[in-house]
Amino acid sequence: MGRRKRRVFTKEQKEQAVALVKENDGNVAKTAQELDLTESALRAWVKQAEIDAGGGPAGAPTSDEKKELARLRRENRRLRMERDFLKKATAFFAKDNSDISK
Repeated sequence: MGRRKRRVFTKEQKEQAVALVKENDGNVAKTAQELDLTESALRAWVKQAEIDAGGGPAGAPTSDEKKELARLRRENRRLRMERDFLKKATAFFAKDNSDISK
């Protein structure tokens, strides 16, 4: 049996799935089977919903904080690439100028 193709779910779909878990008295396995989801994915959604509601462990990042962190990491990666490019360009032109002055 092959792997299932990765599916993408909207925030609303995840919220509805978490609400169904609550309606099923917290039975994640039953709800996951009803919705044709993996149990681990649904458990992660329920856990994240608890954190977002303020009921998670101290210091656990909310969804908004995770999104901001991902954005900052992308920006940091881009800025490092730009910095490295400028370093190489500076070295190239400095070397080129030293050849001209001889």
